[in-house]
Amino acid sequence: MDYRVNDFGQPIGLPVDLPLPRPFPTHAVLNGRHVTLVPMAEDHAEDFYEVFDDPAGWTYLGDEQPFADLNDARARVAAFVPSRDPLFYTALVEGRAVGFLSLLRINPGAASIEVGFIHLSPALQGTVAATEAQYLLMRHVFDDLGYRRYEWKCDALNAPSRSAALRLGFTFEGIFRQALVYKGRNRDTAWFSVIDGEWPALRARFERWLDPANFDADGRQKARLNDL
Repeated sequence: MDYRVNDFGQPIGLPVDLPLPRPFPTHAVLNGRHVTLVPMAEDHAEDFYEVFDDPAGWTYLGDEQPFADLNDARARVAAFVPSRDPLFYTALVEGRAVGFLSLLRINPGAASIEVGFIHLSPALQGTVAATEAQYLLMRHVFDDLGYRRYEWKCDALNAPSRSAALRLGFTFEGIFRQALVYKGRNRDTAWFSVIDGEWPALRARFERWLDPANFDADGRQKARLNDL
């Protein structure tokens, strides 16, 4: 840990050479080769109702339950749309809404923000588009908004989420025991982060992996993201 010593011989943190507070994020369209992130809109509800067809996908999504029917999907999406924390984005692939993710716990004064409330359809999970969606939002936070810290938190029992965080370049910071109660059960929360000093190298790694030259004619990756 880097620090300096004050006039009383006490260790203190280094000065933050960054204008604070940082801008509160506003919805921006984020374009990639494989996916586009757009502000969530009410007309995405029908696609969500169709693609979120696996009830198991809702297991770790807070108190949210699978959509009961299309009207339920419409009502819940309508409630998400005006929210500013979480700030919801829809992932569009070939014009179809196939998942959503959000920025939340937004702290402009500390330049800290979390990515969460992530729900990807089975067809999107494990694809290039899913990785690119995470890259686009991370790039927006660091390059466009100038934040210092980007967080990922999940149920400590959610092994796929923990693996995804590590693959995307987050650093594991520990377990907050008995941090939450949701759906009537305990949640120990696993914390991960990326900080601004790590971002340039991480951005380069994403860009090398997403380069079309990294994929063969059948769309198979030549080098894994972790290998880069």
